[in-house]
Amino acid sequence: MPGILVVAETADGAIAPISFELLGAARQLSAQGGGSVTAFVAGPESLGAALISHGADSVIAGTSAALASGTAEVLVPAVTAAITQSGADVVLLGQTSFGRDLGPALAFSLKTAVAMDCVELKIDGGRLRVTRGCYGGNARAEHTWKASPQVATVKPKSFDALEADAGRSGSTSAIADAGEARVKVLGTSKAETTGVRLEDAPVVVSGGRGLGDPGAFKMLEELSGLLKGATGASRAACDLGWYPPSQQVGLTGKTVSPGLYIAVAISGASQHMAGMAGSKAIVAINKDGDANMVKVSKFAIVDDYKKVVPALIEEIKKLA
Repeated sequence: MPGILVVAETADGAIAPISFELLGAARQLSAQGGGSVTAFVAGPESLGAALISHGADSVIAGTSAALASGTAEVLVPAVTAAITQSGADVVLLGQTSFGRDLGPALAFSLKTAVAMDCVELKIDGGRLRVTRGCYGGNARAEHTWKASPQVATVKPKSFDALEADAGRSGSTSAIADAGEARVKVLGTSKAETTGVRLEDAPVVVSGGRGLGDPGAFKMLEELSGLLKGATGASRAACDLGWYPPSQQVGLTGKTVSPGLYIAVAISGASQHMAGMAGSKAIVAINKDGDANMVKVSKFAIVDDYKKVVPALIEEIKKLA
């Protein structure tokens, strides 16, 4: 195959973690015969060093100031130029707000198809074959392409980023292509969080509607703090206004894959499971022994969380 193009993202002037995960996925495809790995990033050429150290063979920087808007209509011509320059037949983006917007627009412009929210990628018979969730996460579907390039967005935490290797070498070039903006971004706002980011936390303690009281999240925050983790919530709890939407775990929220996931009063709907199924160990605390979360957990405590969580907190404090 001609090669793979990873469309990298930036955050606060640096390469976003999802981009390194995409490079890890691209290196696996390259080892299967997918060809060389090129990364495109909208920004200065100086960003190329981080991408090369994490697996890119070459980097193409989009240096037009117009690309700073981050809108698909501006980025599509730049990414198209990068595809032409690299000769890539596979294009990978993250399943983020950036990738959700750019992926379909790019595929439409190139008269090809896009597979969204992929969790597995492989080269099969010289073509990309992907696996993605369907029916609300209850099943998985495999897709491949007839047309080229083959565009796919990848669900965060589906692949591990490679360790940075400062000894890797690669070329960096620049292109100035950009589309015309029809949308003007007037401003952006970020959810304020303290401590470990939900997506990066080694331990996640999440609460659901079964808590019955928004004040119970203070208890969960104390538990996650003792475990040096982060606090999450189900969509039902967020929809009720009990916890910030930025901390929602699930199909329409964040995807997490911690070493330990503690689900407190969460039934285990498929939409929630889709966001935390990659957890190494799941502990369920629920009064309903037949709840789906209890069935899929490694350990389960079938009792009222109001008795279990305070006792757990006290025991952990003794060990501190």
